[in-house]
Amino acid sequence: MRRRVVLASAASGLAGLAALLTWRGPRLPPGTGRTIARIRAGPVTGVVSGTSGYARSGGVRIWYESLPPVGAERGVVLLDSSLGVGSLFWPPAFLRGLAAAGYRVVRYDHRGTGASSWMTGWSRKHPYSLIDMANDAIAVLDELRVDRIHVVGLSLGGFVAQEVALAHPERVRSLTLMSTSADPTDPSMPGPRTWPLIRSAIAGFPLLRYRLLGGETNRVKELLTGLVAHGGDEPVDVEEWTRIILYDLRERHGLNLRALLQHQVAVAVTRSRYHLLAGITAPTLVIHGNADALLPIEHGHRLAAAIPSARGLWLKDAGHPFPYPDMPMVTAAITNHLDAAHARLRTTRQPASEQHDTRK
Repeated sequence: MRRRVVLASAASGLAGLAALLTWRGPRLPPGTGRTIARIRAGPVTGVVSGTSGYARSGGVRIWYESLPPVGAERGVVLLDSSLGVGSLFWPPAFLRGLAAAGYRVVRYDHRGTGASSWMTGWSRKHPYSLIDMANDAIAVLDELRVDRIHVVGLSLGGFVAQEVALAHPERVRSLTLMSTSADPTDPSMPGPRTWPLIRSAIAGFPLLRYRLLGGETNRVKELLTGLVAHGGDEPVDVEEWTRIILYDLRERHGLNLRALLQHQVAVAVTRSRYHLLAGITAPTLVIHGNADALLPIEHGHRLAAAIPSARGLWLKDAGHPFPYPDMPMVTAAITNHLDAAHARLRTTRQPASEQHDTRK
């Protein structure tokens, strides 16, 4: 009897594996396989096109890239990426939108990701905190000799951006906080919505077939499929993203799964920021989707209410993944926010007589 149960379980497992390997999920654009094969056949270039290097934050090496603006420079934007994700995965169209508006873009890999130190000696007994990660950002600015910046933070990057603004208010011209919170562990706030996350996990099962099949091509297809499924309503540029994914795999060893845990612990060991946010004076834009299942929109509402200078942009039908639906509108809202902060800075620097003349 027991033997039959074991055999039946094994048969069921094999059937499930076979179903997983044939369940394709979201369709990739036509010609994706040929595009991947062509790019794989040669060296991957053009992914890092700006000035790149390393900053030292204590004993940690932090990789950065500085991308020039189109035309005259209006300011510098520092991008803080989400949990466990290297900075190469900011959508290229978003980077181009910021550059086209006249902003130099500085992106950097959080510790544990990309080309930054992978923190091999980390342990739960001796973790790092979000404050340490904010110090990494400041180290990048010091290395680049940038005094003041506009900080844009996404999810975990929004936590880090708040810490930068709290510890170094004199260096922050503006804040843009996307899909984030002042304390995701606050028991008085809504936690992750279980069923939407379960549905998202089920929808992501087809991606596992690529991981199980293995190899560089399947890894690229896995990530491309995720972009198609969650990448907003703009078409996925297969050529551009294939180059990014292959470069990350070949030059940076891909995703560091340990960084996911390390970043989660960094959040857990850092104190709540709610009682500190009243001290933030930088103009702040809070962006949050009403369909965010990981950090429900109530986190965004409370965050905006706690920062005196903040205003909110609430996105209908947008979840936690970035890019959001209608990204051109979101990018325009961000650049308008940066422009307004830039204009205020120029006004405060003008003599009183010049200020009067500009209002005529």
